[in-house]
Amino acid sequence: MQRFRTPLLYLLSVSLCAGGFMHLLAPDFFVAIIPKGLPSPEWLNLIAGLAEIVLGVYLLEPRTRVFAAWGTIALAVAVYPANVYMFMENIGPEGPGTGFPLANALRLPFQALFVLWAWWYTRPEPV
Repeated sequence: MQRFRTPLLYLLSVSLCAGGFMHLLAPDFFVAIIPKGLPSPEWLNLIAGLAEIVLGVYLLEPRTRVFAAWGTIALAVAVYPANVYMFMENIGPEGPGTGFPLANALRLPFQALFVLWAWWYTRPEPV
């Protein structure tokens, strides 16, 4: 499994950066999945997007990797309510009721996998 550690690190980094840039390039979709009642959805989206980009870049630097991995875990936990809301409201590209129920349902357990994936990089690299 260790031989996959570096390629999967790059994949995680690229995934985070790509997701972060999507928050900036297509904010309407991400703002729509922020649960009602949270303040300033536009700002929350911007913060989440920038955090994903920074964490994705920091994962690549060995000196900041553990910090970035824990930050990625914290971010995944913080945005989990948005994934639940997206599932409950069946939010898709055209707003509530236009989603793909199976895809929205699969996002929920994927978050746990994402947390485990990031957690792998909180552990010391074997010598």
